Amino acid sequence: LLAAPWHTSLSFSHDAKKMKVSSSSTILALLSALHTTTAFQTRSRLNALGQHDASTNRLSAVLVAAEPSVNGATAPNGASSPSSGTGWDIKLNVNEKARTVTAVCTSGTLCTSSGAEGIEGAPFGSYVDYVLDDEGNPVLLMNDFSMHTMNIQSDPDGLVTLFTQWAGNGKGKGQDVSRCSVTGKVKKIERNAEDMDALRMRYSITHSYADQVMDSPKFSFYRLQPEKIYFVGGFGVLAKWVDVDAYQAANPDILAEESSDILNRLNKDHAEDLKLTATHLLNVETEIQSIRVTNVDRLGMDVRVTSQKGARRNRLLTDEFRIGFRIPVLSVEDAKSEILKVFQEAWEKGNGMVWEDDDVLPGESVPILKIAADDLE
Repeated sequence: LLAAPWHTSLSFSHDAKKMKVSSSSTILALLSALHTTTAFQTRSRLNALGQHDASTNRLSAVLVAAEPSVNGATAPNGASSPSSGTGWDIKLNVNEKARTVTAVCTSGTLCTSSGAEGIEGAPFGSYVDYVLDDEGNPVLLMNDFSMHTMNIQSDPDGLVTLFTQWAGNGKGKGQDVSRCSVTGKVKKIERNAEDMDALRMRYSITHSYADQVMDSPKFSFYRLQPEKIYFVGGFGVLAKWVDVDAYQAANPDILAEESSDILNRLNKDHAEDLKLTATHLLNVETEIQSIRVTNVDRLGMDVRVTSQKGARRNRLLTDEFRIGFRIPVLSVEDAKSEILKVFQEAWEKGNGMVWEDDDVLPGESVPILKIAADDLE
């Protein structure tokens, strides 16, 4: 089951036909094997990370929530529960989000200070391609006679800004996208630089035309050394300055380039599993009008639930939940496994399943955070 492709429907329902088995005893046998296998796999991965509590033989999970009705008490400011013992949050921090945007994007707008007669000092924007070096610094391959290159050469100590934006899961439009502005000084990279071979290879793989021009004397590599970084998460959401050192030390999200495909398959093929999750893990007690996964990353997934509030059908309540993975995933296959475990536990809880060899009830160790609510008339 865990190895099944995303297009396979894995609905943990009491309907035996959906499990393609002939009896309830077979379902129990399958779930028992799955429960044992996934617990073993998770303990093995936690052991590798040094996060498994051998004395109790159970997962040390983050338990966070927005209200007591969802997996325990609210953690201060959305932080991980101090008693959980996992050592990580269930949401990417702003440094990781900024690094993800600059890593996934491979082009942007470079704003230099114009040296042209009559508009000296005016902002001049140019579309440019780039790659990142190992520290997350943008590296550009530029023609020495391009206008933006000449602007830089005329004021070598001047500041420039590289603006780049990423639509994330593909639904972002207009201002509703994540974006990053990297401001700093641009310096030419000498051809004998220590990382030149790596940069050439990286640029060639990312931009196919590079092989045709990178050896030309008219083209050179330049490195933008950040002094200020500004991140915006989308329209009306998180926006703040990012510490440069923290940005350079952060890792981009490993699922970033696959998140759109994961979201599409979850929302298309797992509607029933999502409803079970909302009912039994998120404790949504009113009639559910719609439910969608809006984001997936290495630490978890965001789920938006719209439900009817009260007797009036035109009064809707929209809640945003964060369902964390109990361990950070290292691949798309890991993410599939963690998501299917959540669906499995929602089915188990809904059907009153209790496993004799486990002192944690289904759903209790799934980290959940209520991140927003909107009451619409």
